Amino acid sequence: MISLTRLQGARFALNPDLIERVEATPDTVVTLVTGSRYVVAETLEQVVAAVLQQRAEILARAGHVAATAAGARSAATASESPDGATVPSPPGSGVEPRLRLLAPAEPPVPPKGAAR
Repeated sequence: MISLTRLQGARFALNPDLIERVEATPDTVVTLVTGSRYVVAETLEQVVAAVLQQRAEILARAGHVAATAAGARSAATASESPDGATVPSPPGSGVEPRLRLLAPAEPPVPPKGAAR
């Protein structure tokens, strides 16, 4: 949600996913996909910046949740590895997932009479 101000000073929160367009006519008018229109005190640039900031926060939180989940999974994978062989993620990735090294599989044996 983004926080906006009506011309009379009342603050309200708006779901930016519902914004169809923002116009400066000269007042800033926010039109939603539902057809609702809001005249707000913020400039067009301020509304756009608020939407960008809100989406950046969502992505940052999602990245944090994913990194936390990956860390939990990597700790479980590392503890399950019988030989303890793990490969860390690239430096600077901010995530420490670990991959378990597996022994190579036996090559398949062709059935008798099969063409080679």
